[in-house]
Amino acid sequence: MHSLAACGCGVDVHAHVIPHDFPAYLGGAAPAGWPVMAPAHACHRHVMIDGKNYRTVSDKCWSTTKRLADLDEMGLGLQAISPMPELLSYWLAPADGAQLVRYLNEQIALMVAESAGRLVGLGAVPLQDMDLALKELQYIRHGLGLAGVEIGSNINGVPVGDLRFDPFFEACEALDLAVFVHALRPTGMDRLVGPAPLQQVLAYPTDVGLAAASALTGNLMLRRPRLRIAFSHGGGTLAMLLPRLEQAMSVFPALRETVQRSPTEQARSFYYDSLVFDAPTLQHLVQLFGATQVMIGTDYPFNFHEARPVQRIAQAGFDAGVTQQLLQANGLRFLGLPATSLKTLP
Repeated sequence: MHSLAACGCGVDVHAHVIPHDFPAYLGGAAPAGWPVMAPAHACHRHVMIDGKNYRTVSDKCWSTTKRLADLDEMGLGLQAISPMPELLSYWLAPADGAQLVRYLNEQIALMVAESAGRLVGLGAVPLQDMDLALKELQYIRHGLGLAGVEIGSNINGVPVGDLRFDPFFEACEALDLAVFVHALRPTGMDRLVGPAPLQQVLAYPTDVGLAAASALTGNLMLRRPRLRIAFSHGGGTLAMLLPRLEQAMSVFPALRETVQRSPTEQARSFYYDSLVFDAPTLQHLVQLFGATQVMIGTDYPFNFHEARPVQRIAQAGFDAGVTQQLLQANGLRFLGLPATSLKTLP
């Protein structure tokens, strides 16, 4: 097990970047919500939004060298990097959002180029405007050569399964781009009791679960069968919602008319990361969704991340074949990369 944890063979699909600086706004006064960076302590900087400190982050967010050193410690051979979700900026005016995500996408591409094949990029698009989003998708694929795109669990309150986003998913399928769905500005914050970090701890998986459920009840995969779409945080609450959805199909005629195929069958065509911090939960995800659909996710480099992802999977009691799928094969397939991108497990 020790040799497995140190193999450097893991493929992480869930890790984030924040640039050292944000661009000056091209225009007059920067709009509300435009991020800026401010010095903090040592190798840290503050992400400032509307004059308030949104998050204090370390240089591991933008330093390719430091990130690669940590990948070795974590047993990872390859990592997909995507923007900190708050930077998706769907609430900005469309032209402003397009300007910001273009900068983020180019910064991600630079880090990928510096990584000697250890990093792959997931970009961002301004989904508040479909025409601009589709234009940026073309640039992500043909201009920057990134592997996919990260989107929020909702776009200004509209779930990803809403039909208005179908042109986006159609384009991702046509361009062979992976889609990674991350929690963003989750619903239900008014029901939490306690400090602000509970948004990440409790509200994020709730919003991801609802996002995945919306893709099921919206029949996304029936329209886009070649789409590779993954849900962060183990799909959030989806695993607990699926039995209710299945039972409801036999109870509510309106649901049978709307949902055109078994929710569980549809859910087994999604991908999910392993970021659940618990072996029995991980085992349940593999049993429910299939050994071909779960892959490493760490949320690196933020404080609330999985520091030993390979060890976590190695200790979960799977056989060697399933372990290899979770550590490497599923992540490579999701990212559209050949199996030869990494050495095989011993």
